[in-house]
Amino acid sequence: MGLLTALEGGHGDAADALRIDGRPLSWEQLLGAATAVADRVAGAPALAVLAGPTAETVVATVGGLLAGVPVVPLPPDSGPKERAHILRDSGATLLALPVGASAPDGIEPLPVELTARSSSTYAEPGVEGTAFVLYTSGTTGAPKGAVIRRGAVAADLDALAAAWQWTAEDTLVHGLPLFHVHGLVLGVLGALRTGSRLVHTGRPTPGAYAKAGGSLYFGVPTVWSRIAADEPSARALATARLLVSGSAPLPTPVFDRIAALTGQAPIERYGMTESLITVSTRADGERRPGSVGLPLDGVRTRLVAEDGGPVPPDGETVGELQVAGPTLFSGYLNRPDADAESWTADGWFRTGDVATIGPDGFHRIVGRASVDLIKSGGYRIGAGEVEAALRDHPAVADAAVIGAPDQDLGQAVVAFVIADGAVTGDQLSAFVAERLSVHKRPRRVVLVDELPRNAMGKVLKKQLLELS
Repeated sequence: MGLLTALEGGHGDAADALRIDGRPLSWEQLLGAATAVADRVAGAPALAVLAGPTAETVVATVGGLLAGVPVVPLPPDSGPKERAHILRDSGATLLALPVGASAPDGIEPLPVELTARSSSTYAEPGVEGTAFVLYTSGTTGAPKGAVIRRGAVAADLDALAAAWQWTAEDTLVHGLPLFHVHGLVLGVLGALRTGSRLVHTGRPTPGAYAKAGGSLYFGVPTVWSRIAADEPSARALATARLLVSGSAPLPTPVFDRIAALTGQAPIERYGMTESLITVSTRADGERRPGSVGLPLDGVRTRLVAEDGGPVPPDGETVGELQVAGPTLFSGYLNRPDADAESWTADGWFRTGDVATIGPDGFHRIVGRASVDLIKSGGYRIGAGEVEAALRDHPAVADAAVIGAPDQDLGQAVVAFVIADGAVTGDQLSAFVAERLSVHKRPRRVVLVDELPRNAMGKVLKKQLLELS
């Protein structure tokens, strides 16, 4: 069985099996156009794809996979320096893009013709072959290319299909960027493996989600927050089977409002570029606010303390989350130094995230160890716990918590808060102290109009550190 089983037949061939920003494609049309791309890229060391929310992105990606050429998604809004680094580091010699778009100097453009057709056939590459080189956000330096095996993609999508009861009877709807794991690997290849219909809305607006008529929806917290604020659009999703949130923690007030308006609680999942999705709530399991559920089939997780010892699964003690299993990447391209830092001696991947695991196995992600594990006055404080407490205040729309350098405490808990009304920072600090341990209260609260975020809705906390 190949990676893209829907293209092998047996799932029907509706004229709009895929609809990408209003452009319909049948499986047959996708296969014909993608095979034409494969004919042009076969043998190339790598294929860069200008990964906008377009049908051309999907066709080019599938074409590279058919030919067994590693696909390198290029964010359409990347700056010249980032773009040049990705193209140079990946070794891509071709850049797939829409007809009429221009390529930067130094790389050959490959215009993608949606009407092109080819009847060539390609042998299915082995599971150890590279499917993608996905570049990380580069928050600690130049982006690193994570090498993702075809077998890792297949294992992850099959495990998610089992966890979410995802079948060819579903219609998947999302409007997420197509240069990340969430939007491209899950949101496109997931449909091409399960055979479900796919509707990509172009932009993830509440109105577009409401009109799509899906049974399965993907979104990030920013998307779900906007839907929760648009009652008619939210109520239109009441006929959906599953609402999935990921890429960042879903605030409990948004979780509760979505549940109230749609009649079902959303599910959350956890993953990284390097690991794909490893932990998720099940479709038929408990949907607990603030929890990402249980490891997927075949995935193992553990928490490790700073001294390397184990962390008890008591739901309270935080530790670094490490994972092992078939969904993990092969390593960083051209970065043996980063590989050495990322893997333990016994073969576990260090995620760099801190989490708790309860006695029932449910995982709660606290945040990044580098910015979300705050060491204040001898205490270890998870920023995510304080953020969740702040969001419980009726005047708070959102919050981000960091540990700012402090001569007395080592780090002081500082909260950046978007709030309505006349609430003060002192009131919010007292609100947290009433719900959590007093030492976890923010020592300073900064009221802001917005929080800096990346394309997937994650707060850029290093920018907040600079403001503190």
